Amino acid sequence: MSFTYQDVGATRRAGFCPPGFHSLHVRSRIGEGEKVFRRAADAVLTWEMHRELGVGIDTAAERAAPDVDVTVTLAGVIKAPCRVVYTVEEPRRAGWAYGTLAGHPECGEESFLVERTGDGTVWLTVTAFSRAAKWYAKAGGPATRGLQNAYARRCGKILRKLCADVSEW
Repeated sequence: MSFTYQDVGATRRAGFCPPGFHSLHVRSRIGEGEKVFRRAADAVLTWEMHRELGVGIDTAAERAAPDVDVTVTLAGVIKAPCRVVYTVEEPRRAGWAYGTLAGHPECGEESFLVERTGDGTVWLTVTAFSRAAKWYAKAGGPATRGLQNAYARRCGKILRKLCADVSEW
């Protein structure tokens, strides 16, 4: 099965959004320090953050890796087939992006990137470009985009909660 859009991997390009798509960029502060970064990176790369969000994650892989297929289930009903486009595992950045496959309610790409900045602050950035693919996503119009934005903000809250017990002391 192939991707449902052309600009595969484009969430790597800051500020890029293909014509006809809506962009999303949500940055959430998670905490500070190397231990927080490592905990956050692990939670993102092993699907833990997504599972804690309450979405279903169906994949044979224990970690995100390029070409891994993942089906996200929303509200126990909506199936959203995706494929991991790329992963990042660097000393100060870690995460992954998925692209939509046939049957996904949206068409596009979304990335989840944890970064530790020079001052030690750990951030989660959710970046996406998408457009409606299914009739119900189209019917939702701006509300669908609002839900996507709320989902991205909730990712930050959940990841902050998962990292709350991590201390540099």
